[in-house]
Amino acid sequence: MTQPQASHEASPGGVSPGGLEHWTTKGDVRLFLWEKPAVARSGKRGTILFVHGSSMASTPTFDLQVPGRDDASVMDYFARRGFDTWCVDMEGYGRSDKNRAVTSNISDGADDLAAASAYIQDQRGCGPLLVYGISSGALRAALFAERHPDRVARLALDAMVWTGEGSPTLAERRKKLPQFKSGKRRAIDRAFVHSIFTRDHPGTADEAVVDAFADAILALDDSMPVGTYIDMCENLPLVDPARITMPTLVMRGEYDGIASVDDLLKFFALLPNPDKQFAVMPGIAHASFQQKNHAIVYHILGSFFEQPAPVYRG
Repeated sequence: MTQPQASHEASPGGVSPGGLEHWTTKGDVRLFLWEKPAVARSGKRGTILFVHGSSMASTPTFDLQVPGRDDASVMDYFARRGFDTWCVDMEGYGRSDKNRAVTSNISDGADDLAAASAYIQDQRGCGPLLVYGISSGALRAALFAERHPDRVARLALDAMVWTGEGSPTLAERRKKLPQFKSGKRRAIDRAFVHSIFTRDHPGTADEAVVDAFADAILALDDSMPVGTYIDMCENLPLVDPARITMPTLVMRGEYDGIASVDDLLKFFALLPNPDKQFAVMPGIAHASFQQKNHAIVYHILGSFFEQPAPVYRG
């Protein structure tokens, strides 16, 4: 483990909460973590760990800076509201190690989260984490929660898929499965990033945000591991809802093509904790935090993470 390094970045709406760079290890693999501590001097509300998806590293997803939009960074948004916020690059992504001949599948990602969560809890002395995952990051987060329920206080799963039934995005992706299985990584470019926002329902995101998102992604990577794509095309289901015992929020964009509502409702019905919520987000496609309606996403997630514990359980 190395000592964190501080960085302070200007954001369009003023001064962004200061960021801290961290490194930890998973065996011999070095993993990059990024922290934005709570701005509030007192009354901290908890520690959030954000988990990225298949086609981008963590900081472009969760700490995006966009001229003219001072809430583009969800980490800034929650840090200003009293949460300590963290994200981690999975192995093979962003600043984390990319030198092993692995595909960085969902199970590998759950192992990365085990290493990251242990580091965060050790460094900050915090209790169980508030965990948010998007797309394949939701699958990583859910599998991590299955394996380490004591480390997760509340779990938010956004743009997740369970069995894959009724998914137009995965039906198209399966056509390229032989190509994905022929190597360890797949190339990405600006056109690919833009396709994330046009494949389901064009117009849900502003072009300036998509351009900034593409810039941030491509500054770190020109290719991505294939493991999560292969898992989502041929190995679903990867998580067992009956073993996800903590309070859970399932979030689904109105236009998201990854998972059908029916698929997710079946998953939701099997979650054993009565403290659970299912939210359909209007006007939103796949990449929730980069959408025009991102304020709805922030509100739903914030309400879930700030929900008081029940006084009576029966």
